[in-house]
Amino acid sequence: MTSPLARIESHPQEAKRLIGINYEQFSALVVLAEQRHIEKLSEIEKKKIRIIAAGGGRKPQMSAKEGICLCLVYLRQKPTFEILGLLFDVSKTKANDAFNYWVDILRDILPASQIEEASTDSQKHRELQHKLSEYELIVDSAEQATARPSDYQEQKRYYSGKKKMHTMKNQFIVLPGGEDIVDVCVGMLGKTSDINLFRDNRQKFISTQKFLGDKAYIGDDAITTPHKKPKNTEISELQKQENKQLSSRRIFVEHLICRVKIWRVASDRFRLARHRYSQVIMAVCGLVRLRINRLFSLTIAT
Repeated sequence: MTSPLARIESHPQEAKRLIGINYEQFSALVVLAEQRHIEKLSEIEKKKIRIIAAGGGRKPQMSAKEGICLCLVYLRQKPTFEILGLLFDVSKTKANDAFNYWVDILRDILPASQIEEASTDSQKHRELQHKLSEYELIVDSAEQATARPSDYQEQKRYYSGKKKMHTMKNQFIVLPGGEDIVDVCVGMLGKTSDINLFRDNRQKFISTQKFLGDKAYIGDDAITTPHKKPKNTEISELQKQENKQLSSRRIFVEHLICRVKIWRVASDRFRLARHRYSQVIMAVCGLVRLRINRLFSLTIAT
């Protein structure tokens, strides 16, 4: 059986279909991930109490490049870990361990949004806030099904009456044209209203920032929303035309959410442990930004 890594190395044009990013992006990602991997090993080594000499013990079954490829295959295709292990010639336990290790590294090196990318530098963050105020940002939310909790009280917390299932909600704020992810809020309860979720995260932007949203955001002065049809009446032709124009500008957030859902782990029912949800979905958002060439660090690496 040909492994996914051997396949994309012999047929680079198939990389995007198999792992979600093209081969050049994958190569740049491997370089940064290996650097972070070496840093983590160094941190572990400093805390370790040695019994055997350095370099001893069992050798790893997978190279860093194989581990990164395994992680991307799971995010993109979402096979069972038993199948994933067969693809990479390891046990399902080793496949699970490798995925959890490398998805944390991807999360470390791939900022999920512009806000997160600038969060470590207060000056850069302020500059970004003022630059964003020149645009009318687009906001929307999406729900993803999760496994039903076994505890009844937990079932009540996670149940979404709108979707008639247990869900998690993610909010995306993007640039006009869907050019990049400005901010993302991940892992909220599915029953949380869109407008309350927006208001809880409003402080990330300056007070003059303007947004576009759908009817779920009616009631917030910062968001331009469509005209809502009054009960037992119709909206005017002018209002219908304005709604159409607004929809044509707002649709790009839907396109970007579709790009997130290219990775099946972000679109199908989430079956990993619930506490892993935010880490995994934020890593996917970082991969989306890499895919659309919006990550400065990866651009430098290529």
